[in-house]
Amino acid sequence: MAFRATVLTLYPEMFPGHLGYSLAGKAMERGQWALDAVQIRDFATDKHRTVDDTPAGGGAGMVLKPDVLARAIDTVSENDSRPRLLMSPRGRPLTQERVRELADGNGVIIICGRFEGVDQRVIDARELEEVSIGDYVLSGGEPAALTVLDAIVRILPGVMGNDLSGLHESFEGGLLEHPHYTRPQEWEGREIPAILTSGNHGAIDKWRREQALELTRERRPDLLEE
Repeated sequence: MAFRATVLTLYPEMFPGHLGYSLAGKAMERGQWALDAVQIRDFATDKHRTVDDTPAGGGAGMVLKPDVLARAIDTVSENDSRPRLLMSPRGRPLTQERVRELADGNGVIIICGRFEGVDQRVIDARELEEVSIGDYVLSGGEPAALTVLDAIVRILPGVMGNDLSGLHESFEGGLLEHPHYTRPQEWEGREIPAILTSGNHGAIDKWRREQALELTRERRPDLLEE
């Protein structure tokens, strides 16, 4: 069964975006994964197709209405066990481990927030998993949803030309990835480290591991603590 992603958004025209190109786009053409972008506004019942209202208690901005969003979620997820993700800066940070768990399933439903956020009642009632891609705020959940899907699709079986390439990357072993080099052997007075052209694969693996550890210590010591 192909991996199926359904995205609930106020801007379905933003999809598939960059996922329609390169490896992800070719995999979509081959039927290895599918994407449906659903317009949340289609589930509003008034003539103005209203999807938001002012925050209870006052304050700036607008909040996505629970009734409209719930109808959208219920329609696309009837008899559907796919995880329901809400892109949110207050969500749990996305990790490579979670990406692999999602890729091992049959798909995801992703809700893209807008405005000040989503009514908490629909988050609780529909058991939405709040997910963050970083400690910053975007104008909406669409770029975050594309990022999540990018991370998932690239590790689906058969999407990458060499499936082993996905096993030697940053975060896969709890470390940042080691440095990479390619020809020419010398560039602007800088040489490829001799160990990489030695043909000694055991020594190369050891060097790469040491480099990964050093980079992680320097840039992301929190990963070593974990």
